[in-house]
Amino acid sequence: MADIQGAVVLVTGANGGLGEEFVRQAVERGAAKVYAAARRPRPWPDARIVPVRLDVTDPPSVRAVAEEADDTTIVINNAGVLRSGSLVDGDLGNVRDQMETNFFGPLQVTRAFAPALRRSHGALVNVASALSWLAIGNGYSASKAALWSATDSIRLELAGDGVQVVGAYLAFTDTPMTPGDMPKNDPADVVSAIFDGVVAGEHEVLADDLTRSVRSSLAAPVHERYESLVAPPGGDGDR
Repeated sequence: MADIQGAVVLVTGANGGLGEEFVRQAVERGAAKVYAAARRPRPWPDARIVPVRLDVTDPPSVRAVAEEADDTTIVINNAGVLRSGSLVDGDLGNVRDQMETNFFGPLQVTRAFAPALRRSHGALVNVASALSWLAIGNGYSASKAALWSATDSIRLELAGDGVQVVGAYLAFTDTPMTPGDMPKNDPADVVSAIFDGVVAGEHEVLADDLTRSVRSSLAAPVHERYESLVAPPGGDGDR
């Protein structure tokens, strides 16, 4: 488990949405310093918040920030993108963009900050999604499923070094990435649950009821989890 009080926290994708809330709550919980990382970092009104320029898809950028912020004790891989288009017929560039940002980005950041986390016996948080376990027919689900798997592997690799690895999973949340009129989580509630999980030493945080329901459904046959696979009366069904 890791304490936020006195920690040095790095948040990727810090300019808005969940990232902004991670920065705000880290300071509220007594972090000594928060590196607020973004492609175009913004100014912050608190001297404990240090804006840093970071493109998680660019290895030199990741290495430079890891050198600048080598006192980091908690890394929050929050940066992500959502692009439209199906895997079969959509723009393959959009699929690659999501994999680069949502999977390879957190992996590159993790690799670069692993020495600092090992030294401090710190914590790593990977912000994934309920869509890690529920396909919606585009590259976003695929990228978040890859992050889920990688998070489990990284947890096993770093366990012997005393590094806590937390997979954070959430459904629709009121951020710019989730437009539309549907019930949404309050970002403050999601971030609070994730930080509580870090402090409690949890391996996973399931931030809402929908996420918990999707997670619990994984043992069911695939045709039961996706209504479109259920054959109409007289059909052959899912073979």
